Amino acid sequence: MRRMAPSEFNTAMIHFYRGEVQRSNTWRNRLDTTTNWAVLTAGATLSFVFSSPSNPHFVIPINSILVAIFLLMEARRYRYYEIWSSRVRVIETGYFAQLLAPESVPLDEAWAKHLASDLITPHFTITEWEAVGRRLRRNYLWIFALLALSWNLKVYLHPLPARDFNAFIDRATVGLVPGWLVFAVGVVFNAAIAIFAIGTLRLREATGEVLPKHQFSLRPLRRMTGWTRVATGSRRTTVRAKRARQRVRSGAATGEFRKIDISETPDKDSRRFDISETPDRDATVKVSG
Repeated sequence: MRRMAPSEFNTAMIHFYRGEVQRSNTWRNRLDTTTNWAVLTAGATLSFVFSSPSNPHFVIPINSILVAIFLLMEARRYRYYEIWSSRVRVIETGYFAQLLAPESVPLDEAWAKHLASDLITPHFTITEWEAVGRRLRRNYLWIFALLALSWNLKVYLHPLPARDFNAFIDRATVGLVPGWLVFAVGVVFNAAIAIFAIGTLRLREATGEVLPKHQFSLRPLRRMTGWTRVATGSRRTTVRAKRARQRVRSGAATGEFRKIDISETPDKDSRRFDISETPDRDATVKVSG
């Protein structure tokens, strides 16, 4: 395979980036679909239950099971979304961020090897536990809480407000299942959901999320933190913001503003990328000024 020219490499990277963004957007829309299903079914269930005192209350626990199925479906879709989203983040922080970074910042060439390995052997970047926990905390925890409160309110109010806790338990009876068992299963189910949501808080492998000082972990490759620190360095960003404000103030005082030339780069030098090896070998990216 012939060596790729810098212009060809840049064109390929741009089209590749656009394709990965489109893939991530497609799977992101699928996440919204399952969430909409859960919200619609919960709303329809509550409207039916509270529309008449004679309507049964056990429809709400059935809907909770259905919402749990939607949660598992969305977690699976979220894992696929993270595949494409993680690639987008690698390109943004490894390729585009290096083009805009100051010349004094050391360049990190590991992002290309990282990306090539992921293309050759695609894999999920997060576990099932993190996917379920993250979607649960974002959306479904509030739906489960609403269903639990609505069930208690339905049992208490209809047909008349319960006089005491024993009357409340008697109303919770479903067929041959005693009321205390229905109530205990509901408490265990909702407590398990809350414990699971809290227990998965420390799982932070989702590269597509806005997480502080995130480290990409594409096993068995090493963690790459150099170029992520470049993209998230608050001190350098603050210095650049102060200089920009000073230029604006000086221009406003003198009445002269310099026209920005978009062809100029922050380093006053254009950076070109050459691929020195074929994709099925150890691909390294060389930066030449």
